[in-house]
Amino acid sequence: MMSAGGRYRITVFGSSHGPEVGIQIDGVPKGWKVDPSLVQAALDRRRPIGRRLATKRQEEDHLVIDDGVVAGVSSGGPIRMHVANEDVQRAPYDRLRDTPRPGHADFPARSRYGSEADLSGGGIFSGRMTVGLVIAGAIAAQRLRLDGIELVAFTRAIAGVEASVAETTPPDELRLRRDSNEAGCPDVRAAAQMEEAIARARKDGDSVGGVVETRIFGCPVGLGEPFFGSIEGTLAYLAFSVPAVKGIEFGAGFRAASMRGSEHNDPFVWDGDRVVTATNHSGGVLGGLATGMPVVFRVVVKPTSSIAQRQRTVNLATREAAEIVVTGRHDPCIVPRAVVVLESVAACGILDLALQGGFLR
Repeated sequence: MMSAGGRYRITVFGSSHGPEVGIQIDGVPKGWKVDPSLVQAALDRRRPIGRRLATKRQEEDHLVIDDGVVAGVSSGGPIRMHVANEDVQRAPYDRLRDTPRPGHADFPARSRYGSEADLSGGGIFSGRMTVGLVIAGAIAAQRLRLDGIELVAFTRAIAGVEASVAETTPPDELRLRRDSNEAGCPDVRAAAQMEEAIARARKDGDSVGGVVETRIFGCPVGLGEPFFGSIEGTLAYLAFSVPAVKGIEFGAGFRAASMRGSEHNDPFVWDGDRVVTATNHSGGVLGGLATGMPVVFRVVVKPTSSIAQRQRTVNLATREAAEIVVTGRHDPCIVPRAVVVLESVAACGILDLALQGGFLR
């Protein structure tokens, strides 16, 4: 299924080595302001250009508005936007047609869609598909900002290097510090160590993974739905649409398993005429609804599957054991480029919940 959402419904299209990748968005009312320059800025954050430790695939990712936005204002119909795939190299993938790459979707995809499925660059399973998610998220973030809701994602860990980022750090400072380095991490000292770890992995023909944290500020109390429409469920569903995401936690997350209730419960206190919590172990969500505290979640991003080391696999044509070395252009760590993608899917989810719950129109 290539679609998600209720009131703000997104549908991704294209493939890694096809003519284009993009998004169709249904449910945007007439009259919303949509600034294409802000969408382009988000796409530029995802690009590898200027990243010495990223893939050498050089796509311009110039935003093309096909429909739904006229003179910077939504028309009320479906919004369709895309970018062209221009720097395409199929040869490295053609050589691997019968030998599925370990860690990739090649084997289950060929089993389901047949031997002629176009899996060049990963096909529809590629991280390239996240271009559409970034476009949709950038539009959603513009609308949310009008109601005081801001989202900031950043790299929390890479290759075991953990950043220290205070919970009280304001959004603007998080962005400024995050954007000061290639790792996308607000902790500049940790960022330098992360970059060194990525460089070592690339030198070894290997890859590393990490953790991306997203903080959502300004969610109105009560946003979300119980059970199937919860904030956690909505954001988790969208987060797992991002290739390479293998785990998620909110607030204290898995640490809660070793905490007592007296430690994990967040005490309610008055902040002027507003109720807040003294801690935020719940990650800003109780019973699926926003508490008014920042919604905080972290996702695990696995090491990039395409590595330049010899790996065991099978030959589907000869039914024999085989070995492969994956060539081509790949990130030794996709965590820094995944930051804007996780921020984007979170914006889509929060906007959809806000529209469904009548918090904005």
